Amino acid sequence: MAPQRFREQFDQIQRSMPGVPLAMGPDDSAEFFYEKGVVLARDGEEARLVEDTVREHFTTFAGLAPDQVRRASPETNRTGITRIRVGDPGEGDRGGDPAVAGALRSLRAVEGRAGRRLISRNHVVSIAVNACPGDEPVPVPVGEPPNPAPAATPYDADTAVGVLVVDTGLMHDYRSCPLLLHTDGDAQIRECDDDGVLQQYVGHGTFIAGLVAAVAPNTDVTVRGTLNDVGAILESEFGEKLFEAVDQGGWPDILSLSAGTSNGRTDGLLGLQAFMEELRDQRTLLVAAAGNNASATPFWPAAYADLPGWEDSVLSVGALRADGEFGACFSNHGGWVKAYAPGERLTSALTGFGTPVPYVYQHSTYDACRFGFGYACTCQYPRHNGVLSEPGDAPAKPDQVMFEGHAQWSGTSFATPVVAGMIASYMTEGKESDPRAARRRLLAANSEFAEVRGAHVPALLPPTWRPGPVEPPPAPGR
Repeated sequence: MAPQRFREQFDQIQRSMPGVPLAMGPDDSAEFFYEKGVVLARDGEEARLVEDTVREHFTTFAGLAPDQVRRASPETNRTGITRIRVGDPGEGDRGGDPAVAGALRSLRAVEGRAGRRLISRNHVVSIAVNACPGDEPVPVPVGEPPNPAPAATPYDADTAVGVLVVDTGLMHDYRSCPLLLHTDGDAQIRECDDDGVLQQYVGHGTFIAGLVAAVAPNTDVTVRGTLNDVGAILESEFGEKLFEAVDQGGWPDILSLSAGTSNGRTDGLLGLQAFMEELRDQRTLLVAAAGNNASATPFWPAAYADLPGWEDSVLSVGALRADGEFGACFSNHGGWVKAYAPGERLTSALTGFGTPVPYVYQHSTYDACRFGFGYACTCQYPRHNGVLSEPGDAPAKPDQVMFEGHAQWSGTSFATPVVAGMIASYMTEGKESDPRAARRRLLAANSEFAEVRGAHVPALLPPTWRPGPVEPPPAPGR
């Protein structure tokens, strides 16, 4: 049974996609979320094979309706993927989808003979898949400086490194932050609700842009609001949106992406395959977050860093705890994560420079650190009562705090732009025009390491980052 926090996060994403019924998978474990009643297949002959095979299978087995099987999208598009409806999205509950499960089973033998995947769920790609650290975000005193602090590197328009951030959009007043003078992009669609309360994950893209600019001031940062809907988008749409992002401004030097999903597999996402293949043939380096589920399961697209052919074009990033010595308890981990950077209690621009904005906490706690972590991590401390609280923990009125300027935030979401910034800074200092070469040289020259779940891993620590104290958790009852 999925933990309560996953079910509530599911409900939050479902509300942001009212016309797209979703389910948890597999078997209500909430390892990922996906669209009910629909599967993905490659355009052309493979899509026809999938459609015919599923229809034949449903004709044979009771309880499955072959007349439901039909195309649900154009037969050809740039992503090379077709949506195929296999069942009524209204059937079943959030914990299961018999039609999609049956369709996947029907292709097992065919996939075995082909030696590759032919069918896939349509996963939800998100900046907050399943859960995030519990203190997102935390206000800081007015005037508290960013952490990492701004580096002293001067900005030079002729040599500035291009960084594309695919995330939520920019806050309306972002230019009031001096760090973001060389940042541009999409505006956040809706910052506050009718009561003036900051919406969930609003400011996420602005915060990330501030981290890139602090670590690497000689950058031109573009933020695309691809994930404005509670940070979530369907896999079938995300590939097209990534293509649109690079079409709009050209392929950047570095693409910073703090979103993804697991899918229970080790061969990537079918809906992103066309984009990832084109990325491989470009010079762009994708720096991608490893995810916040405290899991060793591959998280995509970050885990492409471990697939043959993408080792040079993708760098997967996990998060270190506040002191930089060990992995943050929420961070995904494993051999597919190629570098770790500070990701706990970083300070950057959020919103409200000169105009305070209230925020209602969406989470109370994330219980990854119940697996034996003995420090006051951001998963549980400070605890906040919110609209997505564990049963019995929340009072009638959720916590509300005010933001003015900077905030603290934690997650692999923020370790990712720190690494993107370090690579951009290395390009400037080393006069290196190739971001993939800069990545190789930076990792080869790196002398810092940390321990993550017993493994010795590369730790990329910006020179202007200030480590924080690591304290034991408060005594019970405090």
